[in-house]
Amino acid sequence: MSEVAAELARVKDAFAQPTLTLLHQRQAHVVITIFRTAFGRNNKPIPTARLHAQVEEHLAAVRLTGEGDVPQGSGRDLCHRWMRGQWLVRSLDETGHEVYTLTSHAQQALELVKNLARDRATLSEHRISTILGSVRRFNSEANPDRTARVTILNAEIARLQAERDRLVEGAELVGATEDYMLEGFTELLSLISALPSDFARVEERFGTIRGEILAAFRAEDRPAGEVIDDYLARADALMTATHEGRAFEGAFALLRDDALVTQLREDLNALLEHPLSGAILSEAERAELRGTVRLVRDGLDRVLAQRSRVTATLKEYIVSHDAVRDRELEQTLRQVESELTTWMATTGPRATHDVALLPLRAGVDHLRERFHDPADDVLPERLGGADPDDAPAVSLAGLMAQGGPQLTSLRERLDEALRSLLPAASLGELFDGFEPELRRPVEILGLLHLAADHEWEADDVAESFAAVRPDGTRRTFAVPRLPLPDPDLREATR
Repeated sequence: MSEVAAELARVKDAFAQPTLTLLHQRQAHVVITIFRTAFGRNNKPIPTARLHAQVEEHLAAVRLTGEGDVPQGSGRDLCHRWMRGQWLVRSLDETGHEVYTLTSHAQQALELVKNLARDRATLSEHRISTILGSVRRFNSEANPDRTARVTILNAEIARLQAERDRLVEGAELVGATEDYMLEGFTELLSLISALPSDFARVEERFGTIRGEILAAFRAEDRPAGEVIDDYLARADALMTATHEGRAFEGAFALLRDDALVTQLREDLNALLEHPLSGAILSEAERAELRGTVRLVRDGLDRVLAQRSRVTATLKEYIVSHDAVRDRELEQTLRQVESELTTWMATTGPRATHDVALLPLRAGVDHLRERFHDPADDVLPERLGGADPDDAPAVSLAGLMAQGGPQLTSLRERLDEALRSLLPAASLGELFDGFEPELRRPVEILGLLHLAADHEWEADDVAESFAAVRPDGTRRTFAVPRLPLPDPDLREATR
């Protein structure tokens, strides 16, 4: 193959990528505008129904501007069309709801348009110094010659030491020009805008691996251990052998280092507070720089969530995999093979045997005569509402008569009896002297409760308590006799 033919094949492959198919279509400017408006720079997931409504609203707004070449169809149809073009992907979020996100191809297209929309960077001192610094740093970290590395580090230390001494001695502080700041901010924004698509590629790679694992498990043409080993090897290679994986690992290491995150925030704040930044950066660009750390965290969270889904798939298969069923199937197949071998030993190569395609009819000794009837589960009819005016009148005295013992009144009567010089001989005698309102059956329990508080002991004989119910009926109860303390003993105790 000639050099031109090989180059043509590579260009064709590039144009076949979803990124260029999005940019190459006739309505690309409208589609990219909708993507940038709906998803923003962070590519936050959007619920499916909400995105369908947003697409229709944005298309209506585009038509009002006089744009004639606008995609036709409902928001749902267009989103499905963009999914087939590999520009949108639909998945489940943490709560189990369906959401849309942009694929890495769509984000690359948005990034390219965004870079073209900015002022084109020209050849400048900042760009040349950035190239020289990157080459120098790259060489200092990759040079295999120990002496060369030491020489480079010594020269850098000497340069920094001389600049520090010059500033300490009060020399003139050379400020950055507006062109220099413009070039620096342009390169910085370009680097930051490439992060979402990098994270999306890693996330999509894990999604692809998850789909392949599920397919391998369903096919059951390989042992489960081999599938798991293959996943671990591919996950390790994804993190170490690909550009996206290495970028993910680097970002993950950055966020684990609190000092580096703090330094990044402080450097960004210092650049945004520079006197020239107000005239160079728009509010959107300032917000983009300010949210760099949050952008990296969100990308990491999505990648880790996708990796967790792959791990959950493996765990679910390992936990739910029925090894007993596999062994039974293997034993059945071996028995079939053994019987087939026996049969072939006594028959010729052209012998046939009729095998029923359907199993024989099963004989059932008993069938259920009654099945579930939904009518049996019907709730009873609701009770009609009662009229409060029909309820009988209730007085406070009537409610108190139906209540528990009147401990306060009983305690006062008991204390009066104990202070009396001629008290009743027993608790039953004292009870019989009460008025009918204090001789309810429940008052007997109240007196026994008060006697237990005084730790009085009962005799072995029983005495009668003549109780009067609230309706006037009488009833006699036999209760162990509880004698009241002797007055002489009480005076001696005092």
